[in-house]
Amino acid sequence: MLAQIPPFMIYLTGALVMLLMRHRLRPVVMLAVPLLGLAHLFLMPAEATVTTSLLDFELTIFSRDRLTFLFTLLFNVAALIATLFSLHIRRPGQDFACLLYAGGAIGAVGAGDLLTLFTFWEVMAVGSVYLIWGRRTPRSWRAGKRYLLWHVTSGLLVLAGIGVHYAATRSIAVTEFGLDTPGGLLLFLGIGVKACFPVFHAWIVDGYPEATPTGAVWLSAFTTKAAVYGMARMFPGTEELVVIGALMAAFPIFYAVIENDLRRVLAYSMINQIGFMMVGIGIGSELGINGAVAHAFNDVIFKGLLFMTMGAVLQETGRIHASDLGGLAKKMPWTSRFCIVGAASISAFPLFSGFVSKSMIMSAATDAHLYWVWFVLLFAAAGVFHHAGIKIPFFAFYGHDAKLEAKDPPRNQLLAMGLAALLCIAIGSYPQMLYGLLPFATDYSPYDLTHVVTQLQLLFFSALAFTWLQRSGLYPPELHSTNLDADWPLRRLVPPVWTRVASTVRHALDGGARSARAWLKFTDRGLRQHRGPYGILSRTWPTGAMMLGVAVLLLLYLALYYVQ
Repeated sequence: MLAQIPPFMIYLTGALVMLLMRHRLRPVVMLAVPLLGLAHLFLMPAEATVTTSLLDFELTIFSRDRLTFLFTLLFNVAALIATLFSLHIRRPGQDFACLLYAGGAIGAVGAGDLLTLFTFWEVMAVGSVYLIWGRRTPRSWRAGKRYLLWHVTSGLLVLAGIGVHYAATRSIAVTEFGLDTPGGLLLFLGIGVKACFPVFHAWIVDGYPEATPTGAVWLSAFTTKAAVYGMARMFPGTEELVVIGALMAAFPIFYAVIENDLRRVLAYSMINQIGFMMVGIGIGSELGINGAVAHAFNDVIFKGLLFMTMGAVLQETGRIHASDLGGLAKKMPWTSRFCIVGAASISAFPLFSGFVSKSMIMSAATDAHLYWVWFVLLFAAAGVFHHAGIKIPFFAFYGHDAKLEAKDPPRNQLLAMGLAALLCIAIGSYPQMLYGLLPFATDYSPYDLTHVVTQLQLLFFSALAFTWLQRSGLYPPELHSTNLDADWPLRRLVPPVWTRVASTVRHALDGGARSARAWLKFTDRGLRQHRGPYGILSRTWPTGAMMLGVAVLLLLYLALYYVQ
C-alpha cells in the first residue's frame, strides 16, 4: 500500500488541510507533514514505482532510485527544518504555500515522465511566489511579479522541449538528453533558468531578498536544487555545463563583495555554490556526479542555516543591510554562533560539511585534467570565504556597534538553527553518513594531507587579505545602493516598451469601442425606423393589399422559373 502512495501526496494533502484548518493544532499538523514524509520514504520499497494513465499517455508519477531517494530525503529534511523555523507564524496562506512548494519539489524529483515533471515544475512556481508576496511591501510585490515571469518562461521552455521531443521520439520518459536535438536544448535552457545560468540568474537575487524572513528559508531549499537534480538526471557529462558552472562559480563573487543587503549576498553565494555543482555534473564522472549531489545536499543545510540567521536578524531588528548592522553578537549570542557554523560550512573548513563535498568536485576536475577549472574553483572558494564566510558574520554580529535593540529569536527558530548546525558538523566530521547515500558507491576520503593543507592555506590567506583590505580602507564600502545586474536591460527597456504597447492597445480598444457604439446606434436607429411603433413594418395592412403583394411575388417567381 505504501508503494502506491507517491511522497508528494503527503505534502499536497497537508497543504489542503492547512488551507481549510482554523485550529490551534495547525502547528502540530504542519510539523507532522515532513515527519510523515520521512517515515513514508524509509518504509517504501527500494524500487517503488507509481504509474497512472492520462488520455493516451502512461505516466510514471513516481519512480524511486538512489538519486531520487537522496533528493527526496533532502527535501523532507529541509521542510522539517524550515517548518520548525516558521512554526510561530500564524498565516494559513503561507503554510499552504510552503507545503505546496515542498510537495511540488518532491514531485519533480520523483517524476518518471516529462509531463509529470512539467506539472510539478509549475506547482513549485505557484507555491514559491507567495512567499515573496507574503512580505506585503511594494518591493516584494514587484519582485514577485518578475520572479513569476522568469519561472513562467522556464515552464514554457520545458513544455516546448517536451513537445518537440515527443514529436520526434513519441516518448515522454525522463532519460538522458543531449544538446544535439531541439527538444534536449529547450529542456536544457528551461532547467537552466531555474539553475540560475548566467544572464538567467537575476530572478534569485531579485526575489529571494524580498521574501519574508521565514519564506527565504523555504526558497533557498527547493527550486535551484530541483534544477540541479534535473541536470544530474538528464544532462550528466554535458561539457557545456563545465564552462557554465565555472562562470557561475566566479562572477557572483564580485557582486557579493560590493552588495550591502546581506540576504542578497547569500543569493549571489547560492549561484556561486550551484556553479560548483554544475561543474561536477558537466564532468560526468562518478566522482563528479557524487560531488555535485553531495554538495547540493550540504548547500541546502548550510545555506538554509545562513538564511535563518539573517532572517532572525531582520525579524528582530527590522534591518538587513550590512551598513545598518553590527555589534549583535552579545545581544543575539546563539544566532551569531549558528551563523559562524554556517559560514564555516559554506567556506569548506575541515570538519564542516562544505569541505567533504566541495573537495570531491575539485578532485573530479583534476582527475579529468581540467586544471583551468580547478584554478577557477579555487578562486571561487576563496571568494565565497570572503563574502559569506567573513563578511556576513563580521558585519552583522561584530564590526562597529550599531546600538540596535535585539535578542535571540523564539525557541522554535533556535531549535531549527541548532538542528541545521548539528547536521553541518556531523556530515563534516563523519562524511560517510552522506557518502553512503550517493548515486555511485565511493571510497573517497576528503581528509588526506593534500586536501586539508591546501584548504587551510586558502582560508588563511583569504582571511589575511580581508583583514588587510579592511584595515587599509580598500575594502568596498557598504552603501545603500542598487547594483546593476543582468536584468538591468529588462528593467530599463521593458517598462517603457510595455507602457507604449499598453497605450497603443488601449487606444485601439477605445477606437474599436467607439466604432462599435456608433454601429449599434445606427443599427438601432434603422430598426426603430422600420420596426418601431410607427415603422413601416409595424403598420396595419388591409387584407386586399396583402393578397396583392402575395400575387405579385408569385408572378415574379413564375416568370423567373419559365425564363430559366
